[in-house]
Amino acid sequence: MAFSLLSLIVDAADLESESSFWRHLLGGTVTRTPTHHFLQTDGLPVIAIQQAPHHTPPQWPDGAPQQMHFDLATGDIAAAEQRVLDGGGRRLRPADDTDLDSAGSRVYASPAGHPFCLRTT
Repeated sequence: MAFSLLSLIVDAADLESESSFWRHLLGGTVTRTPTHHFLQTDGLPVIAIQQAPHHTPPQWPDGAPQQMHFDLATGDIAAAEQRVLDGGGRRLRPADDTDLDSAGSRVYASPAGHPFCLRTT
């Protein structure tokens, strides 16, 4: 039996800021319903932002754990980082570190606090 990845679901208290962030970062189009925003981007599964009014952001690495995260590949980590920051994301610890970690990545959070990594290709 084979599976294909249909979608990734991300909880957020603020649908608009979270879906706008991911669209800013990945491109594509957003289809909105009262409880979900669906980001469709060529070559990726659908990212569904699900209304979660009582969503508590992960506090990785020092608190409430992340449940999952995205790893995004890029050839220009500096430009990708600026795009993350311009879209409302933030760099996670260490925020002032300009080097990549041992895995060749940097860790960020979306507006709803979901951690994700930018990795060099």
